[in-house]
Amino acid sequence: MRYTLALDRGGHLFRRILIANRGEVAARILRTCKSMGVQAVAVCSEADRDHSWLAAADDVVCLGPARAALSYLDIDALLQVAVSKGCSAVHPGWGFLAENDTFALRCAAAGLTFIGPSPNHLRNMGDKSLARKTMSELGMPVIPGTKDPLADVEAARIQAEIIGYPVLLKAVSGGGGRGMRVVRNSSEVAEAYTEASAESLSAFADGRLYLEKLIEGGRHIEVQVIADRFGNAMHLGERECSVQRRHQKVVEEAPSPGLSPAERARILPIVSDVISRSGYRNVGTVEMLMDAQGKLWFMEMNTRLQVEHSVTEEISGVDLVEWQLRVAANEALPMSQSEFSQSGHAIEFRINAEDPDQDFKPCPGRVSRLKFPQGEGIRIDTHLRSGDRIPPNYDSMVAKLIVSAPTREQALERARGALSATVVEGVKTNLGLHRRIANWDAFTSGNYNTHSLEQWLAGGV
Repeated sequence: MRYTLALDRGGHLFRRILIANRGEVAARILRTCKSMGVQAVAVCSEADRDHSWLAAADDVVCLGPARAALSYLDIDALLQVAVSKGCSAVHPGWGFLAENDTFALRCAAAGLTFIGPSPNHLRNMGDKSLARKTMSELGMPVIPGTKDPLADVEAARIQAEIIGYPVLLKAVSGGGGRGMRVVRNSSEVAEAYTEASAESLSAFADGRLYLEKLIEGGRHIEVQVIADRFGNAMHLGERECSVQRRHQKVVEEAPSPGLSPAERARILPIVSDVISRSGYRNVGTVEMLMDAQGKLWFMEMNTRLQVEHSVTEEISGVDLVEWQLRVAANEALPMSQSEFSQSGHAIEFRINAEDPDQDFKPCPGRVSRLKFPQGEGIRIDTHLRSGDRIPPNYDSMVAKLIVSAPTREQALERARGALSATVVEGVKTNLGLHRRIANWDAFTSGNYNTHSLEQWLAGGV
């Protein structure tokens, strides 16, 4: 059953919401708003103001200069737009302010519903060390490591000896691989600690670090969850995100080809139970690492919609953005865990404007020609059309190409055809790499881990 409108906190309709983001994620949210009959106000910077995706919005406001701090990260400007345009809710998308607890608090103070979890959950899960501690206390298997942030280099050295090398130093407020260093022996601790702390301070204004056991050759598997205000929580299966380069996801698929049925049956109920008992609300993703024995360990939680949510949608028939709106509007989840089912297989390829021949250097510019395949089992998530520009100020995403089919082998065959038929001209892209991945033995066999892609590109496999 589909609802045409969502209810706000007072039992009225979300007649209008603000999308506090840009590009592909904004276009994705706009699509669901249109299907639900919810008006959407889009914002843009001066660098984005002529982009075609803005045409789908009911209203558009330019926030300011291209620099994100003066536009997409300007909380005062965003709230002023939301209130002045009669919005009752704000969808933060992913990136920018999506996991910013201050933004969520400011929205509430302005009488706006923040379409996401509570400020407390944003804050607690954003602190990776506290998140590990919290999840461990709730019964989630957590990678062995420190419970609290490290006081200094000497504390790091002591804890590393206790846990056993190799270990991983990680930023408390980190993400995307920043503020992270592998340490294989005591002589490497001081330099790694200094570098990781400095990088974390620069990227997140927080130089605190924690330490965990390094799981080598692991697989990155994440579990999609959603919960409502009534204590109902459920998982929507897992996604495999191990095709990575420099800790950045390149290809994702669902379900995971590497997760055993026994481990899937063990861990998924634990995840949904922990989410329910934590009082969490709205969508989230529990990111886990699978060790060589096939066991899953909690790494961190992303308290927002994920870029790769599309593969979950394709094998479940669920519109996660619509479910976000319903939960934010105080509706109960539309189904129970026992009613939920998935079928088939989906694979997502992130097409970016970057040059693989120059260490994947971003390649902003005007897209002179853009052509995507159409047909059964092919989904394209993009905000661009031929003639649009990819500005140098933000990420270099061109599109996500998602294929689905009854089996993984059929999805791979569909992917090869779809990637071959995709045309992007005017900027360099990683499209050629994706075509190679679709025929790469390690990927087609499903026998890969988080280091496999980099080793393959370096000629090591």
